[in-house]
Amino acid sequence: MPFPSRKGLILILSSPSGAGKTTLAKKISSTDENFKLSVSCTTRSPRSNEIEGVDYNFIKEDRFKKLLLENKFLESALVFGNYYGTLKAPIEEELTKGKDFIFDIDWQGTEQVKKILKKDIVTVFIMPPSLEELEDRLRNREEKNFEFIKKRMMMAKEEINHWKDYNYILVNNEIENSFRSINQIIKIEREKRYNKFN
Repeated sequence: MPFPSRKGLILILSSPSGAGKTTLAKKISSTDENFKLSVSCTTRSPRSNEIEGVDYNFIKEDRFKKLLLENKFLESALVFGNYYGTLKAPIEEELTKGKDFIFDIDWQGTEQVKKILKKDIVTVFIMPPSLEELEDRLRNREEKNFEFIKKRMMMAKEEINHWKDYNYILVNNEIENSFRSINQIIKIEREKRYNKFN
């Protein structure tokens, strides 16, 4: 249940694609009832296993650009020709009620959120065990899309350079161990906020 005696927090998980942040985000939100997985808007088409309103809010590009001009996003990005963004108003409203959020976003999105809600965020960078392991995971996921894998690996090297800008760094060797470590981080950060309100 929500914690009425403290303001909510935003747990930001960032990592190169394939390092495990989405798996960890979903695991946390499914086991901690006070956490809500932030659902971003995107202009890309849904994949076969994605559900509207659960994985993303799929919207047309013209509507996204209108919301962008109206400054409605907490963070937004253009990635491989598609727009992604998190709406500001619903997040801010729920935070005041003590609700916690998980954001699965990159370092650029993290920097944008810092400018608006710096005191409300906790940032965790998920590192792959190695670049070789990361490439293997991408190959298993993307199968024969070699050009896409190449682009993802180039982006991964750039993203890893930003680990030092995060509160916590976690090497995801094994998902259950990483899950336990993040739960410890959540416990520490909640206690900090609880004590400020008591």
